[in-house]
Amino acid sequence: MEWYEAVILGLVQGLTEFLPVSSSGHITIFKELFGIDTGNLSFEVAVHAATVLSTVVALRKEIWELLSGFFKFRYNAQTQYVCKILVSMIPVAVVGFFFKDFVEDVFGAGLTVVGSMLLLTSLLLLLGEWLSNRQARKSAGTGVEAGREVSYRDAAIIGLAQAFAVMPGLSRSGTTIATGLMLGVRKSAVAKFSFLMVLIPILGETFLSLVGGDFSAGASGISSLSLCLGALTAFVSGYAACRWMLALVQKAKLFYFAIYCAVAGLLSIILTIW
Repeated sequence: MEWYEAVILGLVQGLTEFLPVSSSGHITIFKELFGIDTGNLSFEVAVHAATVLSTVVALRKEIWELLSGFFKFRYNAQTQYVCKILVSMIPVAVVGFFFKDFVEDVFGAGLTVVGSMLLLTSLLLLLGEWLSNRQARKSAGTGVEAGREVSYRDAAIIGLAQAFAVMPGLSRSGTTIATGLMLGVRKSAVAKFSFLMVLIPILGETFLSLVGGDFSAGASGISSLSLCLGALTAFVSGYAACRWMLALVQKAKLFYFAIYCAVAGLLSIILTIW
């Protein structure tokens, strides 16, 4: 992999990680179209970790508030929120520990799978926005944002949705946000929860890769320069996308992303046929 290819993939990863259009799907599409070989999963893990760090920076105030309340060792609002995040991690932890080989095979899937999952992402976004808008119309005139906070039940279901979102083309943020909206969670609440719940799983995956020794540039066939440039680009673009998406979800303008995913999915399938 050349350094400029790493920069392109890092930019794609960062911009699409928080937008509901599937970062893994777009990485697969760009790799297929331009013949880019990233070796094993080291590059993907590196850019994912970089976008998680961008989330930490973008949501640093919220994270500090949660940690400050949690380490008071009392069952307060912050402790309850952290517990909900832990509940949401259970499904993805099961997938990571027991189906790791299957997940790696899926990440190597071609454009047919990516296209199909992008179409499913489009459907989920449309359904989530439709239900959210219907709920908003019912509460119009009350002066109160429609929906509720994330419950433990919501956290478990959203976590299950995140576990299914390992499929390339099935957007993690799109799936979790749409699932939350379908459950009746407030738009602002589900967006923040969706971005915070991914922090520990991705950082844990990075740690396991480091411990396992398969994260080095040499093991992946990628130069240290390419790995660093890809991660840096993913961090900068991920920060911008995270801040934008938090503001965007509150307006529930997911329809345009649904159309984009549908078009990208159809084009991916057509390219495979041709």
